[in-house]
Amino acid sequence: MEDAPWLRDALRFALTATASTEVAWLASENEVRITGGDLTDPDDPGKDPRFRKLVEAILFSRRFLNTYNLVLVGMLAVFTVWHWGETLVLHIRKRRKGEAKGSSDEVGSAEDAEAWSSSSSTAEGSSTPPRSIAKKVNNADESRPLLSTQRPQRKSPGIWRPYYILKSLLQYQPSRIPIIHKSLPTNAVSLLVLAWVGLNIFYNLYRMPLSLMYLFAFADRCGIIFIANLPLLYLLAAKNQPIKLLTGYSYESLNIFHRRVGELMCLEAFLHFLGMVAVWYGLLRHLGFTLARFLFNRVVLLGLAALIAYELIYFTSLGSFRQRWYEIFLGLHIVLQVAGLVFLWFHHQSSRLYVGISLAIFLIDRLVYRLWLKSSTHPATLTVLEDDDTILLSANWEVDNQKSALAPKNMKHGWKANEHIFISVPGLSRKHAIQSHPFTIFSAAPTTIENEQGKHVWFTLLIRPQATSGFTHTLLQHARHSPQTRIRLDGPYGSSHALDVLEASSTAIIIAGGSGIAVAYPLLYALLHPPITDPESASKKFARKVKLLWITHAPTHRLWIPEDKLNELEDWGLDLLIPPPTSLAGRPDVRDVLGGWVDEERGGSTGVVVSGPDGLVRDVRNECAGLVWRGKDVNVQVEKFGW
Repeated sequence: MEDAPWLRDALRFALTATASTEVAWLASENEVRITGGDLTDPDDPGKDPRFRKLVEAILFSRRFLNTYNLVLVGMLAVFTVWHWGETLVLHIRKRRKGEAKGSSDEVGSAEDAEAWSSSSSTAEGSSTPPRSIAKKVNNADESRPLLSTQRPQRKSPGIWRPYYILKSLLQYQPSRIPIIHKSLPTNAVSLLVLAWVGLNIFYNLYRMPLSLMYLFAFADRCGIIFIANLPLLYLLAAKNQPIKLLTGYSYESLNIFHRRVGELMCLEAFLHFLGMVAVWYGLLRHLGFTLARFLFNRVVLLGLAALIAYELIYFTSLGSFRQRWYEIFLGLHIVLQVAGLVFLWFHHQSSRLYVGISLAIFLIDRLVYRLWLKSSTHPATLTVLEDDDTILLSANWEVDNQKSALAPKNMKHGWKANEHIFISVPGLSRKHAIQSHPFTIFSAAPTTIENEQGKHVWFTLLIRPQATSGFTHTLLQHARHSPQTRIRLDGPYGSSHALDVLEASSTAIIIAGGSGIAVAYPLLYALLHPPITDPESASKKFARKVKLLWITHAPTHRLWIPEDKLNELEDWGLDLLIPPPTSLAGRPDVRDVLGGWVDEERGGSTGVVVSGPDGLVRDVRNECAGLVWRGKDVNVQVEKFGW
């Protein structure tokens, strides 16, 4: 192909063509007039039929990809209906449960008192679990699995068995991928991700002839798919976005989808670049375009810069990099995102709408919400606990009751159980003044009566340094020499779904591994704390069984929660089990504990919340999946950051 002016015109056309660009065919079948801009070469008005076919393919891609976001909106609508339906079911459950408690308080008061008086516990564990469980806990060793392979026989679920089987299969979480040891999500999440990937593959290949002449059209479509996914990528990354209101899923639950979207977009961008290089090698090279002339063309150079920016975002987001250089990851993530959007804006005219929407999402989330509406500054005290490797950060302030119904709340207005914040400590260094790090709020959420009276709230974080360098390590060194500092809080964030599930259940089970107790304590307080204005209604709290299994690694970790706080929870009705530390007695058999507690519930529902290491989370999930398979009404929620 020594001379191909039709291809030259097609390339020029693709740079500015949008979905609204029209092509009008004149009387001659091979003569083309392009409206919407002066795009034709007067010496070559587009009479070559190959030009017509390529233009048709390019325009079809532009118009076809307009339906992509409509499909995403439809999927969002399905999850919105699902969420609000589930919320309604939980609300009905809680209301019926409250009515049943109220009618049975007088009849069952003697039995309840006897039952709760028998559930006293010690530091080693509660006497409520079967004796066989306590024996297995004490005799466990590190080589034993968290869950044994023996399974008790349970009653068949009857006609509802297909529902329980499907729920169990979707809830199951496979083991790590061998060799690379990458954790997998639950089957439900994997299927959703695969469905979304399949949707993108469909949009890549639908009505796309696989021939050399259409290689440019394929590369062009890959670029369009990248651009079409851009707002979704930034929406899933934003801490303040409407998806939580619609579906109940907070940004940290959506983080896994944010990562998958970013990975597929990087692949699309790479295919776009490879396709364009192949077009140069197979076609443009014969027209006298050298590789240097091709790469240093303004459009190609801007696209290459955008590609490098987003590929660097991907590689610096990998777990191996993120865990070692978290601060570098945070800084590059912001700088490269802005740079990538700028390069895309000038790279291609049809990308500007998507780039503008993405930039607006990014700036509104970062500047309007995180640095203004949801930001607050407080004096704080840093205390190094007895293990000499854990920080207790504490602060208190008076609740601000002057809150607009339309404006989002910040930490001055209080928080809810199980929410988290991002913290910055400007006193550590200049770089730490612009960095923010996520932590679950360790202290109990302030009650409504406290907010009305304008009392102080007491705020604490339990911080465990994860490396020999970085923010947490620097904060630990600072705490050893200077316990006073000022902190900037961004938040609160999170979802109340875990607490809703526990409140709607007859038995609420919380399993915490190590510092996962920071998730457990606020939930327990919210479940068990007697109402201040109606002490007599405390008996209704006792009607729900609330159980905690806290697995610690070292004896000093037991001191993270003062003894009087645990005693207070037990006085309110907590059934507590703290096995001996794993460093001394090995890992406990969680299966027997969890299965025994669920078997105690006859005819009711069980809510399970787990927070801890990946192995513990996976095993608890799978044990709950097994219980669901056998017809138990068990709902499990995992509280763990996705990064």
